[in-house]
Amino acid sequence: MKLTPRAKLLLVMACFLAPIAASVAAYVFFRPEPTANYGELLLPPEAITAQPLQREDGSTFRFTELRERWVLLASDAPACGEPCAQKLHSMRQVRLALGRDASRVARVLLLEGAGDLQGAMDAREDLVVARAPGGLVLPPGPARDPAHIYLVDPRGNVMMRWPARPDFRRMLKDLQTLLKASQIG
Repeated sequence: MKLTPRAKLLLVMACFLAPIAASVAAYVFFRPEPTANYGELLLPPEAITAQPLQREDGSTFRFTELRERWVLLASDAPACGEPCAQKLHSMRQVRLALGRDASRVARVLLLEGAGDLQGAMDAREDLVVARAPGGLVLPPGPARDPAHIYLVDPRGNVMMRWPARPDFRRMLKDLQTLLKASQIG
């Protein structure tokens, strides 16, 4: 079979256009995930409150005490119902699953308002529980958002958040990736 010059030209053009058409079709029908992480990156990261807080025993707590560690931060009401207990359990399980890197991560629960802490609190040995002293109100932001779990970097910047009921494995993967890449904390 003999090809005409016009058919040869169309065949050569098809060889160059086929990969472009295939890539556009793949992008349209098989759209890639926008990011590789599960948690939402907060841009720009904001500094965590420098306001002194009060621990359960009455001593003063400041986030600067944890400057060299990553911090998983949750806030809730002192009643600490089921959603609060689930957040604390998720934070604990993720921290324990980090294995040898678990010591690089601290857990902090900020309580809003006055009242005694109630509810199920599992394994509090590594949990810092703090509140604003004397009923002062914390500024809006991560310190007053019970709908999320936040991550504070070792420099004191709130840089990522997960939903209050996170997917354990995806949250763990995010933390493992960050700790592997991080030279601080």
